[in-house]
Amino acid sequence: MRKFLLALTLVSASLSTAAVAQQRGTPEEQKACTRDVQKFCRPVIDQGDFTILACLKENRSKISAACDQVLKANGQ
Repeated sequence: MRKFLLALTLVSASLSTAAVAQQRGTPEEQKACTRDVQKFCRPVIDQGDFTILACLKENRSKISAACDQVLKANGQ
C-alpha cells in the first residue's frame, strides 16, 4: 500500500502546470465522467481532484468509453 501511495504521489506531482490549472476539465469532460465518478469513486469524492483521478484510473477497465477518452486526451 505504501508503494502505491508513493507512486500516486509521484504521478500527481508529475502533472504539468496546465493540467493542474485545468484539473476539473471542460463542462463536456466533466459530463463524460460524472456518472463514472458517482458510480466508482463516491467514497473519495470529497478528497479532491487528484484522488478522484486516481480512482478513475484504478477503475479504468470499468469506466465508460467517453470518460476513458477524456483521461487519454489529458495524458492520463
